[in-house]
Amino acid sequence: MPEDNNKPKISAKKRGNKLGFWFFEICLKLFGLSGAYALLYGVSLHYLLFDREAVWGALSYIKRRFPGCGFLKSRLHIYRLFVSQGEQLIDRFAILSGGGLFDIELKGYKELSALLSEKNKGFILLTAHVGNWQIALTTLKKMNKPVYLMMRPEDNPAVKESLNIDAQDSFIKIISPDGYLGGVVEAMNVLKSGGILSIMGDRKYGFEGMGVSFLKDEAYFPFGAFSIAAASNSPVVILLSAKLSRRKYIVDVSNILYPRYNNPKDKKEQLKNYVQEFAKVLEIYTKEYPYQCFLFHDLWAK
Repeated sequence: MPEDNNKPKISAKKRGNKLGFWFFEICLKLFGLSGAYALLYGVSLHYLLFDREAVWGALSYIKRRFPGCGFLKSRLHIYRLFVSQGEQLIDRFAILSGGGLFDIELKGYKELSALLSEKNKGFILLTAHVGNWQIALTTLKKMNKPVYLMMRPEDNPAVKESLNIDAQDSFIKIISPDGYLGGVVEAMNVLKSGGILSIMGDRKYGFEGMGVSFLKDEAYFPFGAFSIAAASNSPVVILLSAKLSRRKYIVDVSNILYPRYNNPKDKKEQLKNYVQEFAKVLEIYTKEYPYQCFLFHDLWAK
């Protein structure tokens, strides 16, 4: 069940403004992806040197993905992480503005098609801050079904305008976890009507965390998505994406879980295996794409 939503919200540091996004937009139009990417080296260095919060947020992941690296090497890893994230944000804007053509390969299409063929049965798309999850969601547009994304509305106007996730004409709709009962009732209705519900698997959004093994340490992932899936008898499709080259991405929907309760007791404990499986999938991902894991918060802090 969701935790008390009346608790004070932790305010996140706002990064990005209209001038900055406008500057990258102009560079993208004038010089293409290469020109916009070139700007990232200076911008990423600025964040590395002056944004202590961002550096410490990335360090929780870096020191576990690259154990034993010293101060300078860890900062180099963080710098590469910042550059990689910047490239993917630019790609996202290029696709939205119609100024970029990308080759997007979909892995697991047969499995996804089988679920879509069951018109009266919904499913959960479990995403995380790895790869370009925004681009991954845009590939689902051809399914001709709205995707209901459970997330808090972006409170930075510049970022909200640039991402344009929940625009009026968008096929992506937002369910806020700040709503009644954490948005669970609305989420259940989506699944019961055969809809698609997308949930961030690395953000609590009011749900409790559960300790599982991730990168050889105990990390705390929310189990809310699996609880909703088990209660509604819905499958969970893990949605991943990775940038393979300048204009090529792969979107992976081949990992599908079926959370179920075997008995009415210890429901939380029964979900642990599914949470662990999700963490395992993410761990395999980070081994292959270490600089596309954008977990800028401490999952390992209880």
